[in-house]
Amino acid sequence: MKPTNLVTEVKQQLERLFDELLIHDGYGDLRLEIRILKRGQKEIILHCGKQHRYVVDFQSIVNKLPKNEVNNQ
Repeated sequence: MKPTNLVTEVKQQLERLFDELLIHDGYGDLRLEIRILKRGQKEIILHCGKQHRYVVDFQSIVNKLPKNEVNNQ
């Protein structure tokens, strides 16, 4: 899977979890954890009752961003 497709999948999962919590009739907790790995990768963990884990190549994504977006981070 291409790194940009995986990032899109992570974003969609985050949005789905947010929507689930928003319509849930009670308390909810959503946490995002990002760890730096070797070889230009990051592990992304979404905590929401259970963990959703992803490993993405972030260097290829950063290289595709316009220069002004990279400098503003």
